Amino acid sequence: MTEFAQAVLKTWRADRKGTVLVAREPITGLQLAAGHPIGKWHGNPRNRDSWMLMLKMQNKWPHRAVFPDGEGHYDVEYRHQGDPVEGLGAAHLMDGLGVSLPVESRWHADRLTLEREQLVEGEEGESGWRTSEVQIRHMSARDHYETHHAWIRDGAEAARRGGLGAVRRGDELWERRAEFFPRLQFLPRVEGDLRDLPEVWVRPVRDRLIELEAAVAEWNPDTQPIAPQWRSDVRTEFESRRRLCWFEDGGAEELFDWHCEFLPKPGRMHFRLLHAERTLRIAYVGRKLGV
Repeated sequence: MTEFAQAVLKTWRADRKGTVLVAREPITGLQLAAGHPIGKWHGNPRNRDSWMLMLKMQNKWPHRAVFPDGEGHYDVEYRHQGDPVEGLGAAHLMDGLGVSLPVESRWHADRLTLEREQLVEGEEGESGWRTSEVQIRHMSARDHYETHHAWIRDGAEAARRGGLGAVRRGDELWERRAEFFPRLQFLPRVEGDLRDLPEVWVRPVRDRLIELEAAVAEWNPDTQPIAPQWRSDVRTEFESRRRLCWFEDGGAEELFDWHCEFLPKPGRMHFRLLHAERTLRIAYVGRKLGV
């Protein structure tokens, strides 16, 4: 527990504004082992200061508290060596740092491979489960902090500089869209979508916009008459769902059926291609339309 606490507090000291401890339950109820509640550890005077700082850090539980309001994300499940790992799965969805008490040797690692089972839609709209492996940054002891120190430091420094990598609010994406994404266009209604964007979606949306900006920058409609070379999974909507993808644009209703996804599901961004202007216009950012 002391190793774990020191690693967590090192992270917090390196990036106080950007670090929060999220757990399945309040850490005051943590059982370190059978018959050994957390109180036996923090009751030791040597651990009191560390304990008080950790109490200040943990202001969110359970893990799902960090997701957008009303989202349960039951369409994705993470396992490690066959065991469900909800907390590590939440950290992966948030592009964060998973933490574990090193009570078993398998948790003493600075990276973990997780099995992810995710509900996906097929080409005809049918549903099915897809299994894949993903990696997550992980920490359970002080030496793991040293492995991730550069990543933590760079994130904190980016936040201080205020560049695109530091964006943590949807307001910033909207207000600085011309600076960050000069080749993309946005319908006026997208202002509300971005300003109301839950924190958990800000980085994934930012990353999708970066990819769209890069794809448009290299797009030549003469040689690529259908679409740019996308950097992630971008596709048109199923025929049965296109009725949901019409938005007013310049006084007329237009079809914005091109879309990309962002995690945690069911995040969607809808847009249409403007070949003559060699760009795309975004109409919607938020929950999957119709659900």
